[in-house]
Amino acid sequence: MHAVVTGSSRGIGRELVLRLTDAGYEVTGTSRDHSSGVRLDVCDPGQQARFAAQLGEKPIDLLVCNAGVYLDKGLSIEEYTAEVWSKSLAVNVTGVFLTVQALLGNLRRAEKPKIAIISSQMASHARAPGGSYAYRASKAAALNIGRNLATDLQPEGIAVGIYHPGWVRTDMGGSEGDISVEESVEGLMHEFDVLDMSTTGCFHTWDGRIHAY
Repeated sequence: MHAVVTGSSRGIGRELVLRLTDAGYEVTGTSRDHSSGVRLDVCDPGQQARFAAQLGEKPIDLLVCNAGVYLDKGLSIEEYTAEVWSKSLAVNVTGVFLTVQALLGNLRRAEKPKIAIISSQMASHARAPGGSYAYRASKAAALNIGRNLATDLQPEGIAVGIYHPGWVRTDMGGSEGDISVEESVEGLMHEFDVLDMSTTGCFHTWDGRIHAY
């Protein structure tokens, strides 16, 4: 079994690499630098193409689109810039789609391939507490991509799940988070295990609850 995890240099991504390895997967981790194996800027089509070429015809049983940024934490409306918006959308939205697009051939070579997209409860239209406009919008778009990929890939037997990992105590989530990285990843691992064609398109929390869209 082969898994690919983007954004694996720290936090949830790094812990996923460790846990998937312990579970018997051969894991390929990626990051924007060389700190976690393969260098991959998910926004760069050239790097995506080179990564796919490196993998060749190697099947991917599980693709975890985890790479993401949260650039507007705490910003007031007046503090937003076009760069905050463009970078947030490039990584959190375009990066997800380009990753799936580049590795689709490898997924098709697996027996029961799965795609897991790490979104956030902040993607939910049912929640609107204000602030974090770019992050919320980008994670909502990632949720939308996942839902529509599930529809398009269903005839090929590729299951797609979208997940809120919890408010996790990481560099991104901050020290006030509700759960540890280990707790989040333990729950996500179970969610990946039970994902199949009967639940494709799901938006679940790390602990298995159905999240409101």
